Amino acid sequence: QVQLVESGGGLVQAGGSLRLSCAASGRTVSMYFMGWFRQAPGKERDFVAAIRWSGSSTVYADSVKGRFTISRDNTKNTVYLQMNNLKPEDTAVYYCAARRGDTFYSSSVRYDDWGQGTQVTVSS
Repeated sequence: QVQLVESGGGLVQAGGSLRLSCAASGRTVSMYFMGWFRQAPGKERDFVAAIRWSGSSTVYADSVKGRFTISRDNTKNTVYLQMNNLKPEDTAVYYCAARRGDTFYSSSVRYDDWGQGTQVTVSS
């Protein structure tokens, strides 16, 4: 099992930036993909971005392409989500997730471990 702790959320005006962090501990060697998801009130948990622990493969949801960047620091067992040009529709709780497997999936049910989430609020 992997423990994930997110940080970096907050309140920002539209057009602003935030960087989320996800610190992983436990059986990190077993992870293949790290993902960011988000869930707005009354809505489903949606895929945002994912990255492999090894290599440089990244995947993004169409809604965030060109604005968000996922990256990792293997020495710190930490994954980041740099969010630029934020919009009010980006407001949600953002979750970090880990998937043990070598195939990418955007469905949240394919991910094995989850953090507690961090709130991101974008004001207009």
